[in-house]
Amino acid sequence: MGEQYQYVPHRLLRRRVRDIASGVEGELMAVINENVSGTHVERWVELAYVRGASGREFTTSVGNIEPAD
Repeated sequence: MGEQYQYVPHRLLRRRVRDIASGVEGELMAVINENVSGTHVERWVELAYVRGASGREFTTSVGNIEPAD
């Protein structure tokens, strides 16, 4: 296997976003195309890294984020 992740540009980077799955808001810190496979078959997903009000980051699917107005 090659790289395990790669950064992806996103229009909402460094902006306030909401995770629609949980309703939690925070700042979008990064979007990463990450290999989440535990086997020799690669499986890539795009994950959004969001820093919440507590300062801790959590991940969610990129499809789950929207601007927090």
